[in-house]
Amino acid sequence: MFIAVIGLGTFGSKTATRLQEKGAEVLAIDSEQSLVEKIKDRVTHAVCIDVTQEKAMRALNITDVDTAVVAIGDNIQMSIMAVASLRKLGVGRIIARATSLLHEHILREIGASEIVKVEEEMGDIIASKIAAPYVLQRFNFSAGYSIVELKLGKKFHGKTLVESQIRQSYSLNIVALQKRVPTITEDGKASFKIVINDSPLPMDTIEEDDIVVIVGNDKNLDRLFHDLEEN
Repeated sequence: MFIAVIGLGTFGSKTATRLQEKGAEVLAIDSEQSLVEKIKDRVTHAVCIDVTQEKAMRALNITDVDTAVVAIGDNIQMSIMAVASLRKLGVGRIIARATSLLHEHILREIGASEIVKVEEEMGDIIASKIAAPYVLQRFNFSAGYSIVELKLGKKFHGKTLVESQIRQSYSLNIVALQKRVPTITEDGKASFKIVINDSPLPMDTIEEDDIVVIVGNDKNLDRLFHDLEEN
């Protein structure tokens, strides 16, 4: 997969390096040479150009990318011009960062395929961590549905998946269990190893410190969280 990331601030550089780590071929682009220098050894290609210059973009064979990520957040005009330029050049999938509702509306109007609202999403994550500290991670994968990593704690300790009644009471599905299993190291010291059960069976037991992965409707997840808070 060949991906261009345009705008190498904190969000853009992190996106570029993580994509590279996951096996993508990454073209990192910014108009500031210092930002390009910082990332050049961690991506496939890193170039310093003005993305609004059509001739320079064509020289990069930008039309060959599978996806372009416009990560510019501090210069809305540049962000809009970058998306418009990519669309004009025929890039099929453009994921753009929006910092306001108006910014999002304009990006959609000029052809952005998908919008990322970093500040809003981070706000949701932080609020969730404060309101539900037992939730370790939460990912929205479709409108109204999430996949959540959490600890069910004492309320469900020692119960099997069937006995927990998670599915019957909340219409949620437990899709994985992560356990810390005691072990002995090669030098004879007591330790723990992480064991992930990605196909849990009805009679598998939940322990207090297990990390449980649950999938389901957000309203049903909120009902579960409410019940956990009361215990």
